[in-house]
Amino acid sequence: MGATNVLDRVWASVGLLNGVKPEFVYSLDVANAGVLFALPALLSNGLLRTLDDYFELPAGYYTLQQIFLVIAFLALCRIKSYEQLRYCAPGEWGKVLGLDRIPEVKTLRKKIEFLSGQKKARIWSGALSNEWMKSDVASAGVLYIDGHTRVYHGSRTKLPRHYVARERLCLRATVDYWVNALDGKPFFRVNRAIDHGLLDVLRKEIVPALIRDVPGQPTDQQLQDDPLMHRFTLVFDREGYSPDFMLEMKELKIAIITYHKFPKDTWDITEFAEYTATQKNTGISKVMLLAERGTRLSNGLWIREIRCLKSNGHQTAIVTTDYRSDLMPIAQELFARWSQENYFKYMRENYNLDRLIDYSIDHIPETELVVNPEYKAITSKLRSAAATQARRKMEFAELQLTGDIEPQLVEPYEEKKAALQQTIEDFGQTIQYLKEQRKKIQRHIAIKDLPADQRFDALGFESKHLIDTVKMVAYRSETALAETLKEYLNDKEDARMLIKRTCTSEADLIPDKENKTLTIRLHRQASKSQDDAIRKLCGELNETETIFPGSDMRLVYTMIDCQVD
Repeated sequence: MGATNVLDRVWASVGLLNGVKPEFVYSLDVANAGVLFALPALLSNGLLRTLDDYFELPAGYYTLQQIFLVIAFLALCRIKSYEQLRYCAPGEWGKVLGLDRIPEVKTLRKKIEFLSGQKKARIWSGALSNEWMKSDVASAGVLYIDGHTRVYHGSRTKLPRHYVARERLCLRATVDYWVNALDGKPFFRVNRAIDHGLLDVLRKEIVPALIRDVPGQPTDQQLQDDPLMHRFTLVFDREGYSPDFMLEMKELKIAIITYHKFPKDTWDITEFAEYTATQKNTGISKVMLLAERGTRLSNGLWIREIRCLKSNGHQTAIVTTDYRSDLMPIAQELFARWSQENYFKYMRENYNLDRLIDYSIDHIPETELVVNPEYKAITSKLRSAAATQARRKMEFAELQLTGDIEPQLVEPYEEKKAALQQTIEDFGQTIQYLKEQRKKIQRHIAIKDLPADQRFDALGFESKHLIDTVKMVAYRSETALAETLKEYLNDKEDARMLIKRTCTSEADLIPDKENKTLTIRLHRQASKSQDDAIRKLCGELNETETIFPGSDMRLVYTMIDCQVD
């Protein structure tokens, strides 16, 4: 439906055409044509650079590059599911790509399924991550690691339950561990169908990959000559707090910054001094009250402990094995973890990060270890009993007779105290019994040893990883354009929203075959300041002299200059 290039489609249907060449026609008011403003950034972030090294498509109407451009453009235009294409004008999207129409939903899904079946998504994503790190060595020196739970509501498999903080519920989900830069830009992610925690994935997958790929690391001789020097820094929340892990990383010359999970006594206020911090992203200055001490952990490791005094008197405790940096940058780097949280929130809302791409299921090896359901059940009972006992102890401590004590109140008071004491002792016995029972139960068992009704498979990963990698490229491209626009806008926070509106704006497409140029003429924006910023962006994009992939047409960016009285 909607196809006008009938001859080439006939040739493609019989296998005699390996991709049609883009041909642009003069068009006005093309919907979503503003997304072409993101093309130079997509190409510079490596969307198409090495595709031929990892993927291939059989002879057909659409080329490999066109399929990936479609996926990236749809992401930037907030088309959150491919089914939405059924309600979009295929010819309008075709004009943006220099085609007669965009692929149908079933065609696009078949292409993605074919590409995913080649099992190269992880390798391609790793190559892109390596390239991004090398292009920004400073950002690769401080890396943020955090887990993100993707809730699964389907019925194809019964995934293990995880606590989802944003829902405040334990739901069936799979866990992705993301590695991001200081400003939130993603490098790569690791999926865990069976999650044994942040420390496990750090030891087994993330740290070995970073030691191999992070650029600008000191040489072995430099590390040997300077005991305080480190390769790079890892930042994560309290889930990763572990004295033993920090010691392991110290031996590998990797610095750790995290929150102290068990801070001791409150420090004296006179120890704190004012430090002025300037946020790199916004340029906003903030005064912080900081203090520092040396601390020895339970395993004997000597670390730095930094505390930040809040306006309400709370002291946030930070621990680090970075022995070289000043305390101000260390505090900034930890408190900048909000950038990664914001990344998850933004990607869920704008790029539909948690959406399934297909309904495929992957088999998990039968020898893979999981938490024993019996162990988990008795642990749950143990925690419940401990929490109840703690509440009764609090009630016991708060139950006091004050002031003038009347004789008739003494006996009921003593009876209530005695009852609470008995309850506390009963729960203590229950807790001790549960602990003894738990010692007799094996904590981890193989999947093959699970009861039949509790066994599960993993969600299909390849197609999800492929699409998420394209979304990472799209996000990094959007961020790059927003950073450029910030120079020309008074309201820096409006830059990303303006890029978002630009991608979904109408534009005129004006090809000049004689001069081999394709002019993208964007329509006016909501205010003069935004128009001025976009015009300056056009100038910077024109300096890239970007050639539309698969053609010889150089892109020229401009804006309608008509004035309205």
